[in-house]
Amino acid sequence: MEHQSLWQHYKQNHDLQTKNELIEKYIALVKIIAGRLYTSYGSNVDYDDLVSYGIFGLIDAIEKFDINKNVKFETYAQIRIRGAIIDQLRNLDWVPRSIRQKSKKIEDAYAKAENRLGRSVLDFEVAQELEMSIGDFHRTLQQINSFNIVSLEERLSDTHHNQIPIGDENDLPEQIICNKEERLLLRSSIESLSEREKTVVTLYYYEGFTYKEIGQVLDVSESRVSQLHSKAIVRLKGVLKLG
Repeated sequence: MEHQSLWQHYKQNHDLQTKNELIEKYIALVKIIAGRLYTSYGSNVDYDDLVSYGIFGLIDAIEKFDINKNVKFETYAQIRIRGAIIDQLRNLDWVPRSIRQKSKKIEDAYAKAENRLGRSVLDFEVAQELEMSIGDFHRTLQQINSFNIVSLEERLSDTHHNQIPIGDENDLPEQIICNKEERLLLRSSIESLSEREKTVVTLYYYEGFTYKEIGQVLDVSESRVSQLHSKAIVRLKGVLKLG
């Protein structure tokens, strides 16, 4: 394990100096996670605030990490860091009621249209269900994008927020957080998405791509990636019964 001697010294002595050294060693991980989340809802919160929330998660991870388990600290820590940021955003209750209402309205429209047609629906069909223009529909998708992401992140973080298991070092965060049934449900739900929506979700959640990077892969704008992401999460929310 990287920095093994530093870890061994801290676990034996629990001294403040060594703890601060570990924080300095892994602060970049906090900045990476905060930066990724900032691209999703930076208009609602400052980047520095996200970093400060994440540091609390890093400290918690340092305290609770077991160096004798066959797992990378980065794998374990990113769950605690992300969870700390999401928890603080939830406590701040920064999502306006109007955004929550719009998200629920679109989620219901997808469900009604798909139940009626018996298939995945197209954008214009959902827009018709909502009695709005396709332009207004796309703008609404961008407005609710931040809330939808946080809803999914909260669900994943809440599953084992207080009792995060330590598995094999090759386990992905999603595999650690979700139990077997939820993983299968999430996987099958992702498979039911359109190809572009599936690509966005896979690259964003599993590969750590930013909207800009995903846009380059799909040859579309960042705003279009935001729309695709939001549509995908609306559908996943319905399956996973998210708030």
